[in-house]
Amino acid sequence: MSIKSLVIVTSISFWICSFCYADEPFFSAGPPTRSDSIPREHIENEEDAYLEGYIQALVNASYYEFDVLVYVENGDVYLYNLPKNALIKNSIISFVSDIPDVKSVTPVDKFPDEKLAKLEKREVQPQIKGVWFPQQTVLYPPMIANPRATIYSTAYHIGDNVIGKKSIAISLGDNFPIFRWRNVLPWQGDMQIDIQAGIWSVFKMGVDFNGEISELVNTDYLVGFPLSYAFDKWAFRLRAYHVSSHLGDEYLVHNPGVERVNPSMEAVDLFTSYQVNSALRVYGGFGWVFHSDKTYPIKPPLYFEWGGEVRLLGRKFFYHRLYGTAFLSVYLRNWQVNHWNLDGTYMAGYEISKLQGVGRKMRIFVNYHRGYSEGQFFKDRTSWTGFGFSWGF
Repeated sequence: MSIKSLVIVTSISFWICSFCYADEPFFSAGPPTRSDSIPREHIENEEDAYLEGYIQALVNASYYEFDVLVYVENGDVYLYNLPKNALIKNSIISFVSDIPDVKSVTPVDKFPDEKLAKLEKREVQPQIKGVWFPQQTVLYPPMIANPRATIYSTAYHIGDNVIGKKSIAISLGDNFPIFRWRNVLPWQGDMQIDIQAGIWSVFKMGVDFNGEISELVNTDYLVGFPLSYAFDKWAFRLRAYHVSSHLGDEYLVHNPGVERVNPSMEAVDLFTSYQVNSALRVYGGFGWVFHSDKTYPIKPPLYFEWGGEVRLLGRKFFYHRLYGTAFLSVYLRNWQVNHWNLDGTYMAGYEISKLQGVGRKMRIFVNYHRGYSEGQFFKDRTSWTGFGFSWGF
């Protein structure tokens, strides 16, 4: 076949194919895209299914204690089975709102039946009405300005006329969660039992004794068993605990005339916390010392403690996936053994956490205390200014 004949045959074949497939585009820019080959409603369903599974995995990883269920329609996210605790609920909603491609987030009281049927195939159903060893959140957060908060911290104090004009205070404390019950009592809140432990030591700085530059003055030890309950904006903590106080060995060596006493005690207290809004939290409670050592009797045995926290100028650092906020906090104590005199600690600083409002946080702070000292010197009045940082809930 000649070149001319080949060109004629090819041209005829081309026009015949064009006629047979007249509904198709005359020119093609390349292979068909997804939108060319799949109906639009199928594309939206696939995107929703992907986003739904992605969000569900993130929520399960960060808030696994709460069994929150997720479904997505056209980029709008619906959250079912959110916790009754308002602080944690708002934290979850904020967490999901920050995920890319999420148009809106809406809490719902009923999960669609067709979604639930699919979800039952995908999700592992809970076998018990609760969770062992919850780690991400606590039901009753610590009262951060409390000098006896069970957190990890270190601070430099100036002006303490009992311990020393310059001193360093160190605390090692935490709550060890045992079990959390879900949706219990008439309010359908969460209840949790913990073991609480704390150590507080204070060192006097600037001493000059055989080359030493500091001395351990006092160490207090605590073990407690708190039972917490939280729903909506309320949180409650009932706790039985033991505290013992010990003078430091260096202090005893440097002060041979000091007679050691044993200000240990066993007590029970009940505290209530109310989260007014995302910025303001107030709390208060009372306690009863039902036993104390005879060398250092704590009688009369009643006490009241109360305070609050304000968080403001909150900001999300998307690059680092962190949340930061400034805070102000006050903690006030009135003990009957000290004639109900006011004992106050005031704190200001900045905290950073992975989750908004909940989870462990790092804090940098300045605080001021005016009232009574600690441990062996519990009945001695003092005041000091401190600078430090802490880690804990």
